[in-house]
Amino acid sequence: DVQLVESGGGLVQAGGSLRLSCAASGFTFDDYGIGWFRQAPGKEREGVSCIRGSDGSTYYADSVKGRFTISSDNAKNTVYLQMNSLKPEDTAVYYCTALCALVAGWAGTNTLDAWGQGTLVTVSS
Repeated sequence: DVQLVESGGGLVQAGGSLRLSCAASGFTFDDYGIGWFRQAPGKEREGVSCIRGSDGSTYYADSVKGRFTISSDNAKNTVYLQMNSLKPEDTAVYYCTALCALVAGWAGTNTLDAWGQGTLVTVSS
């Protein structure tokens, strides 16, 4: 059973921090890339950050570079996204996914059409 379970969202003021977690089961993270897309009200879902299990390569959207850091514990099949210096425009539902190779441009990296349930991040000004 392929499953992604995520947690860590919440309400913070601008400049604050949150840490998201995504625990994968039913497949081995080593063979895939896992990370987050986000979707704000009225906007399209966009890639945020990803990490590749095989070598730890990372991807960051330009809007979060320097503020977000993605990491992984491969033995636990778990990925973490440390979000610092949060801005109101970061407000969105964040969805963990195994489709990261598509946005990161990792040719040859496996993909799964698997998504977490979403966790809401709200940043107040």
